[in-house]
Amino acid sequence: MILDAELERAGVRVCSRCIYDERVSAISFDEEGVCNYCRQIDALKEQYGTGTEAGKRNFEAIVEDIARAGHGKRYDCVIGVSGGTDSSYMVYLAKEMGLRPLAVHYDNTWNTAISTQNIRKVLSALDVDLYTHVVDNKEADDIFRSFFYAGVAEIEASTDLALAETMYRAAAKYGIRYVLEGHSFVTEGITPVGRNYFDGRYISAIHSRFGRRPMRSYPLMTFERFLWWSCVARIRKIRPFWYLDYGKEEARAFLEREYGWEYYGGHHLENRMTAFFHGIYAPTKFGADFRNNTLAALARTGKLSRAEAWAQYNTEPAVEDELLAYFKKRLELSDAEYDRVMAQPPKCWRDYPTYKRRFERMRPLFALLARANLVPMSFYLKYCFPVSD
Repeated sequence: MILDAELERAGVRVCSRCIYDERVSAISFDEEGVCNYCRQIDALKEQYGTGTEAGKRNFEAIVEDIARAGHGKRYDCVIGVSGGTDSSYMVYLAKEMGLRPLAVHYDNTWNTAISTQNIRKVLSALDVDLYTHVVDNKEADDIFRSFFYAGVAEIEASTDLALAETMYRAAAKYGIRYVLEGHSFVTEGITPVGRNYFDGRYISAIHSRFGRRPMRSYPLMTFERFLWWSCVARIRKIRPFWYLDYGKEEARAFLEREYGWEYYGGHHLENRMTAFFHGIYAPTKFGADFRNNTLAALARTGKLSRAEAWAQYNTEPAVEDELLAYFKKRLELSDAEYDRVMAQPPKCWRDYPTYKRRFERMRPLFALLARANLVPMSFYLKYCFPVSD
């Protein structure tokens, strides 16, 4: 109540259950003051039975399907790993459930030493093989630089899409039918599209306009490849934490105790480009702080009070010493050039070609694919519906 009175005085409307405020993309509030994103989480919990016996049974049935599909093969599932909490714990969970995972990593050449060591420690302890695609570092930097010059927020979008493509390629190479992803809508929500959009056409269009080098080693996922993986190869994407009772803090403590895993200081900060995006780029150029995704989730689940979450949200993000200097050096930007680009008006993904309208037109198909776990349900919910400005 104290927080609500404080916000009322400041003239900011905030969800009565989490800390998403009126500045969040496409937000709305019901008569109880609860935002549409909290209601979306409620609906997903009911749909997947998250954290209940029914959810656990549903996931156990999926595990049986995975083992059956992988019978006689070296691996029965693929797990993308970053050295972060969720993906590291996912590897442990798969082994605990009797599966034979192949860990897959897309190396954008901006990993921290901590993330690299975390991957090594967990996979070595669990005797899990690693498949890695390393992009040419100059090529990766050229893509990042292109997005910086484009003036859009999604400076690290190329990493997320490349990891998805790399996991598909690894699955196809070894005849694997299932990909396990360490995402939890309970602990981190489903990020509103807003300034968080990416697809293969978007990446290609921006790089074509602002890039200096050809994309040769970068694993671009085009629309055609996306449909191939989903409709022809029929590689299923499963998110176990959508079914199970999963807590990030408990998982982190377990990893530290069992494997000597090391925390890297914050959500998604195991990669230096991601750290630059969250700590410097998004807050400075776009006035956006994506910590609200995790903090809102902590408030929803009662791990933090709304007042505590709001207070943390209004502190300065933690930024590694020399991170900005490292960014400028890697992308060959002078101080003056960096300042010039940062001072330009922000642009949006709508200013460049994307597949967004195509996804919307094909919404009935993607609804079927999402229900069959052939595309992530979060993709369907975020990308297949029109987004208000």
